[in-house]
Amino acid sequence: MHSKRNSKVVKAMLSQYLAIARREILLIWRDKDLRYILLLGPLVGLLLFYAIYSRQALVEIPAAIVDLDRSHASQELIKNIGAAENLRITTFAESYNELEDLIAKGTVVTGIVIPENYGRDLSLARQTRLAMIVDGSNMIYATNATSTMLAVSRTLGAQAGIKTLIGKGIAPGQATAAYQSVTYREEAWFNPTLNYAYFVVLALALNMWQQCCTLVACMTIVGETYAASWCQIKSLGISRLKLFISKSTTQIAAFIAALLPVFFLAMMVFKLPLHCSLPLFFLFNLAFAVALHSVGVLASSIARTPVNAARFGMLIALPSFLLSGYTYPLESMPGLLQTAAQALPQTWYFQGINLLSFKNPGYALMSPYFLAFLLISAVCYTTSAIIVAKKA
Repeated sequence: MHSKRNSKVVKAMLSQYLAIARREILLIWRDKDLRYILLLGPLVGLLLFYAIYSRQALVEIPAAIVDLDRSHASQELIKNIGAAENLRITTFAESYNELEDLIAKGTVVTGIVIPENYGRDLSLARQTRLAMIVDGSNMIYATNATSTMLAVSRTLGAQAGIKTLIGKGIAPGQATAAYQSVTYREEAWFNPTLNYAYFVVLALALNMWQQCCTLVACMTIVGETYAASWCQIKSLGISRLKLFISKSTTQIAAFIAALLPVFFLAMMVFKLPLHCSLPLFFLFNLAFAVALHSVGVLASSIARTPVNAARFGMLIALPSFLLSGYTYPLESMPGLLQTAAQALPQTWYFQGINLLSFKNPGYALMSPYFLAFLLISAVCYTTSAIIVAKKA
């Protein structure tokens, strides 16, 4: 008798859960704006960002040359600069002023000035100094152009030194060996080609995804209370807790469902890296989806209207990517911002995504990230429950 009664209770509860879940799916689906935002937003973002960064690295940075020496040595130098992979000599300027005008107009990003007497000083083994002018208003261009010119200057310096030693009577082999006694080898691990697309495309698409999910989560509580639909549900004998659990699990499942096509395109079609196990990757994203939902629920419990809830959610979601430390080191931020960032699930998520994409951290290394998601979820859900209970 007891088993039959328990079975009926379980069936009734399951039936209510499915009914609420079906209702929640219909609510999301009928709202065209919300539907397109959740389903298409992350996909469009991935396609857009992959198109932007499809070249994977900056090449052919426009450069200008100011040759004030016009010697055979300066012509050799220009050939070496022109052979650099990332630079493209587009203009030969006559003076500093002309170079300044070219950079100010955006015609070129960098300029190399070869001083007068460059060839003579080089032949006499005197120190000579090239000037490299970089448009610092674009940091990405400036960094890449500077690193390229440093590589060129190291090569030129070694060649000049070898020629000087040969001129002093040292055998060419000995002169070369003297400059190669200490070699410098640059080696990048985990992203050996320094592919910028690998680093940023998936992260930017996931940033759009978390913003879209935050919008949905912000409607969890205020969407019911503002429309007074809770009263109708209560009359059916459904408790607040049951309604909340049913709505929340449905929304979190929708978050993961919206994420699957993004990962399929990213990993299978665009071949973006993933060096961890799939179960770990899935659990990590699920844990973040729960933590993210809890933040949205907290905003929903505080807000008086759905519009205010969306505003609260965006105030958290929009700056979270910048605060996560993904694009700028968290350790270099002010202490107060570091503390605030640690309280956001997005910080743990984007740092973790970087580990999972490029390395194989394993469950032990990722355990602090899961613990952070658990603590954030517990605090936000508990605080939301207290706020709702006081409002009732």
